[in-house]
Order: sequence, then C-alpha cells, then structure tokens
Amino acid sequence: MRQARSRRRRAGWVTGLFLALLATAGTAQTGAVAAARPAPAATASAMDTVAAMQPGWNLGNTLDAIPDETSWGNPPVTKALFDTVKSQGFRSVRIPVTWGNHQASQAPYTIDATFLSRVRQVADWAQADGLRVVLNVHHDSWQWINKMATDHDQVLARYNATWQQIATAFKDEPRTLLFESINEPAFDNADDARKAELVDELNTSFHSIVRASGGANAQRLLVLPTVGATPDQALMDDLATIIDGLDDPNLVATVHYYSFWPFSVNIAGYTRFDATVRQDMTDAFARMHDTFVAKGIPVYLGEYGLLSYPDYTHQDYVERGEALKYFEALGHTARVNGVTTALWDPFSLLNRETLRWRDPALFALIRASWTARSGTASSDRVYVRKAGAVTDQSLTLDLNGTSFRSLWEGGGKLAQGVDYTVSHDRLTLTAAALTRLSGGRAYGVNATLQARFSSGVPWRIDVTTYEPPVLADATGTTGAFAAPVQFRGDSLATMEAKYADGTGAGPAGWTSYQQFGTSFAPDYDGGTLDLTADFLHSLKDGVPVTLTFHFWSGTTLTYEVTRSGDEVTGTAVS
Repeated sequence: MRQARSRRRRAGWVTGLFLALLATAGTAQTGAVAAARPAPAATASAMDTVAAMQPGWNLGNTLDAIPDETSWGNPPVTKALFDTVKSQGFRSVRIPVTWGNHQASQAPYTIDATFLSRVRQVADWAQADGLRVVLNVHHDSWQWINKMATDHDQVLARYNATWQQIATAFKDEPRTLLFESINEPAFDNADDARKAELVDELNTSFHSIVRASGGANAQRLLVLPTVGATPDQALMDDLATIIDGLDDPNLVATVHYYSFWPFSVNIAGYTRFDATVRQDMTDAFARMHDTFVAKGIPVYLGEYGLLSYPDYTHQDYVERGEALKYFEALGHTARVNGVTTALWDPFSLLNRETLRWRDPALFALIRASWTARSGTASSDRVYVRKAGAVTDQSLTLDLNGTSFRSLWEGGGKLAQGVDYTVSHDRLTLTAAALTRLSGGRAYGVNATLQARFSSGVPWRIDVTTYEPPVLADATGTTGAFAAPVQFRGDSLATMEAKYADGTGAGPAGWTSYQQFGTSFAPDYDGGTLDLTADFLHSLKDGVPVTLTFHFWSGTTLTYEVTRSGDEVTGTAVS
C-alpha cells in the first residue's frame, strides 16, 4: 500500500509553491465569492499544497466560540481581518468551527442555515485574499463527540450527519479549502487502545463521506489528526497506518505542539527554555518528519504556541525572553523538518479591533523564523543593584548559526572594547557603560539595548535597576490572600511550596514548584503576591508551609503560610 501510494506522491519538501490560488474580482463580501472563482488549472500534489500553506494562522476563539461568534471577546470577523493576515505574510488560515451550538441535538442533526452561511462567508473572504483555508469540527470534540465510547451509535450518527452537511455545502469550493475531520479528539471512559479505535473510525468515516459527496470534494485535501492531536510516536504510527490503508494521495496528517508542558505553563521549576525544553521540541518535530514527511505525507501543525503565553493580560507567566527563544527555535525546527505551521491566536497576538499586533517585536521574531535564524541570549535582562558599586555583567549569546555584529541603544551604537566586550559567545557589559545606562538608577528598566546579528531580528536587553524585594506579614482567608510586597524593580520567576518534611504543598503535589497563575501570581501594580483559592484550599489544615519566591534577579525570599480552617496567616521569614 505504502509503495503504491508513494508513486503518486511527490516526495520532498517544496517550499513557496503557490499553485491553485486564484484571485476574485471585487471585495468578496458575500458567499458568492466561491461561485465567481474559476476552477484551478492544475491540481498540485498534497506535499506541494501544504508547503504553499506555510505559514498559517488560526482564527481562534471566534467561530469556535461558545455559544456565538463574539462570546469569547472577539469582534465579528471582517474581510479586513484577512486582508491584514495576508499582508503580514501568512499563506493559510485555519478556521476552527464549533457546530454543536448551531445544530439540532437529535436526528437529522440539522445545522442552522444562517450559521452555515456565515461560515461560508468567512471562508470565502479568506480565500478571496489568496489564503488557503482549513475548516474543521472544533469544540464539538469535548461537547459531544467525547461521549462516543459509551454512546457510540448516536455520536457516530451525529458526526456523520455533520460532515455530510458540511461536505455538501462546500463541495463546489475550490481546492484552496481543506477539511479537517476533528480537533484534538478525546474520548471519556476509554483506554488508549479504545481511543485509537474511535479516532480511526471517525477519520475513516469522514474520509468516506467527503469523497462520496461529489464536486471538488473528490480531490480536496483532507486533514486527519491523531488522538488529542498529540505528536506521540505511537499515536502518529497509528495515524500513518490509517492513512496508508486509505490509499489516498490527498491526505494530510495534523498534530499540535505547545512545547514541553512544564515550561509551557511554568510549573516544576521550568522557567527557562533550557536543554530539556529544546530537546522535547527537537524530538517532536523529528518524529513528525520521520513518521510522515519522509514518507511523502505532509504535516500541517494545526496549532502551536505556549499554553501560558502570550496572554496580553498576564505576559509574566512565562518570561518574555524565554518565550521568544521558544518561538524562534520552533520556526527553525519546523522548517528544517518540512512541517507547515499554523500559529494559534485566540486574541493575544493580533488585536482584532485595531488589526495591529499587540507585541510587534514578538511577531517580528516569529516572522523572521519562517526564513532565517535570529540570535538570542541567556537572558533579555541585566540587573543592576540600586545601592553599591556597579560591576560588569555578562550574558551568553545563543548565536543560532548567526554572528554577532554590534550592540545598540536606540539609534546609537555602543563602543566595543569600551562599553562592552565579546569573547566567543560571551557578551560583557562594562561597569562604566552600565553606570551610564542606569542613569539615576530608578527602579525598573532604565535602558533598552539591542544585540544585532548577521541575520534575523535584534535581541532586546533591558538594563534594570533593582533591590531585593521586601515581603510583609499578612492575614486573609482561603478565598483571598495577598502578601504585601515591595518589588523594587524585580520580577517573579516562580514559587516553591514545601511542608517541613520536604514534600510539595499545593495542587501540584508531585512537585514543590507550583504553577504560575494557577497557584500564585504577582500584582505589580497593587504591590502584592497573591495566593489563589485553589492553592490555599489544597493546604493541610494547621500545618505550616514554607514558600520560596524566586525572582529573575536571582533573589529568593522565604515566606511561611498556615491555613487554619478558612483563615490564613502569612509571615515573612527573610
């Protein structure tokens, strides 16, 4: 089977090929766009088509929002949104859709015609901009499809009816529209073997329904996920077997990647994009390549990002510089492994109201990673004590195949040998330069530098004045507890919680380092370190817990909390 199908595929990774993308006249403000668009002159291979979809972007938390398009904080989609996405260099858009809230829950499971028309309008707007579109069944995966193990026949009937209606409605759309069978399939009350059987059944049924529906669906690219869209080897092997058995050259494998989980959510002390986190990424993409790409099966990474970054309301959960290293490395790793990527964006990256990037520097680095590498460093911060003598400070450069060129502040170039020195991968800022850059040494960032390299975007370095933070005693309840703190220019990295016997305290009992934002969070404006109700309720009654707060300057502070019923007391230890 594999050998026969491979003869019909073109092996390899052909970048930049953009066949079958056809423009339409006018503003394309209605569903009539598809009808006006001529059929492609040629049918590109699946490998070429998916290569031409790099890079991709997700229209997250919109048509997949529950119950309606604007329920999760985004404005209604406009054609101008896709104009912006295209202008920023994206070539494809994944449009997650939750159908269940707009569908009868009983046979024949009719989808609301108005909602279906809206989905068509949005998909056509994107295609009118020359963007390929991936349309899927999204949060239905945990709303009702997850019950398939115990309600098999009804769930399968509803799933089949859903795709029969979608396939029929879109059968005349050009091949620039792709279908994805289901997002992150999960199944309650099922072991791993049964989960694999169920996702295989859904993928196979989806394939049969779409292919039998006529029109352009006969050659439309169909995207099939693993269980949970997880890139584990056993799950990808199972999907590869299903794809092999279907013997169809127009199939695409999809998985998601949100990094090594402890780093992605800042738990268990994984505050940095360290060797362990890097290796997890390297291994995951190598598995995608070896299991699929090397055998002529394209991979569409339907979502990637970090679970706790970026969130423009809480960007400190994962330190910004460490997150930037992750995004830089991911772009490179995906590229060398021939994997097409789709950036997950629920609202945190592109502001849908202003159509501007919330963090332009972050997006600049992501965009650069599509074609080149950028240099980074061991940190994006240099800390200078407010009191006492200023000393030299060093950072390790991560050149990533580039070469260091110069160091700048604003429009001015710093003097090598006077303001800084470079020895191999070691960048050292002199005490004289740091004294000048720190100025009056007010707490916080006093100067921002740029390390420039031979390619990619510059690396930002904030020169920050600080003194060790000061904690104060406090009382509160299990519903709300805030320890007063003078941050004095410093920033929190993580919190460790232990009982006297050394065991971890908190919801994550398997580690002493609790999850940032779930168990604790700093309030820099309010001057407090807040412990969450989930953390406090998990503590043993009447048993003191020692908290160690780790700050990015290297400072650690110790604090003791004791829960007595609903009351909580906190005492600064050092």
